[in-house]
Amino acid sequence: MKKIFNLIFIAASSILLFTSCEKVGSLPLYSAAAGGPSLTSSATTVAAVPADSNKTAIVLTWTRPSYSVDSTNQKFIIQLAPTGTSFASPSAVTVVTSLTKSFTAKDINTIALAWGFAYNTAYDVDFRVISSYVNNNEQLSSNTLKIKVTPYVVPPKVVPPTSKALFLVGSATAGGWGNPVPDRAQQFTKIDSVTYQGTFYLNGKSEYLILPVNGDWTNKYSVANNSLTGLSDGGDFGYNLSSNFPGPAATGMYKISVDFQKGKFTCVKVKTYGLLWVPGDYQGWNPATANTLGSPNSDGAFESYINFPAGGTFEFKMATTPDWNNAFGDGGNGTLSASGGNLKVPSAGFYKVNGNTTTNTWSVTGTTWGIIGSFAGSGWGSDASMAYDKNSNSWSATITLAAGDEFKFRANSGWDLNYGDTGADGSLEAGGDNIKGYAAGSYKVTLFLGNSNYYTYMVIKQ
Repeated sequence: MKKIFNLIFIAASSILLFTSCEKVGSLPLYSAAAGGPSLTSSATTVAAVPADSNKTAIVLTWTRPSYSVDSTNQKFIIQLAPTGTSFASPSAVTVVTSLTKSFTAKDINTIALAWGFAYNTAYDVDFRVISSYVNNNEQLSSNTLKIKVTPYVVPPKVVPPTSKALFLVGSATAGGWGNPVPDRAQQFTKIDSVTYQGTFYLNGKSEYLILPVNGDWTNKYSVANNSLTGLSDGGDFGYNLSSNFPGPAATGMYKISVDFQKGKFTCVKVKTYGLLWVPGDYQGWNPATANTLGSPNSDGAFESYINFPAGGTFEFKMATTPDWNNAFGDGGNGTLSASGGNLKVPSAGFYKVNGNTTTNTWSVTGTTWGIIGSFAGSGWGSDASMAYDKNSNSWSATITLAAGDEFKFRANSGWDLNYGDTGADGSLEAGGDNIKGYAAGSYKVTLFLGNSNYYTYMVIKQ
């Protein structure tokens, strides 16, 4: 029986051997393509107008490269790049099988503007086609065509102000909801016909609007819904929409950019201020709604001005949070103590209040304010007295300026505490430069000292 099995195994092995050695035909050999596509264009310039946005501006045509497979397996990538960039970061459009591609004026304009090309300015743009198999193998480049492209102005999504100016107003701003606003401190800079930008002091958790005309409530730029998450950092805006812009959460300096072309705004933090809350009898002992002292450098040194009205106890405390968990009182001899009693000013009045959580010290200085300068009636020798308005928490006076006159603000008719405007940007600095640049005339001058260590002023011609 064993012999029979051996014979069967030998026979099967022989069949397998002969089968394995059977000769087959030669496998196909695909040769490399002899040359890439040759590119031509229907135009050498693209200089459309907005009315022609949807019309064909240019048609590219190219020859089929000499690949060895069916044309359905071929892919073409059209690349566009500013001349001189060697296609380092090209814009690209992919076409399969077809040997032509049309671009509308809007297509070309969108690409050109994305590169930062200026409106109505001619630029050289390189075009080429990269061919390959659909799996990107064996890429071949066409010749490069240079085409002159002139971007046109796209109608903006939001109509820019005909006044060609923008102003910030609102509880988030240094001037509050008063209108007109402090123009030097709360006016945007016009970057171009559709872009405005400015760096502003903003109170945290407050709101603002953007006005095309200072002093006029007729029209405004606003948002549709200010409860949207993240909108305080930027988003869509429009003309006379229903909601105020939501301000940032923290008090500080912010750069606001307004892009009418895209209908977008951004609000980017420059720096936030450290805050020290001052709850007291003057405001009902509520830390969450108390005035705050500000520290622009967040270095533990805080200051601001607070009005203590008549009829109260004139007592208060300082707190590092808007609650009673981290409050400080009087530790004696101008010091702060977590176990101290209430702090106190001697009588009703408008006080400069300082607190320092590094040295644990505090101080107050009672003030009344005036304007001194080269204008008639002062001659740098006497002050034009300013009156306090509790509703706007501001001081004001009317003065008459001649051409070239200069002035400053000072407290208590002395030079120990005075403010000027270094840089003429609307923000006041202790001991700063004289304020100037106004034409001859009568002006109402308003001083705002109630913000968290950011002070400004407004000069309105009468």
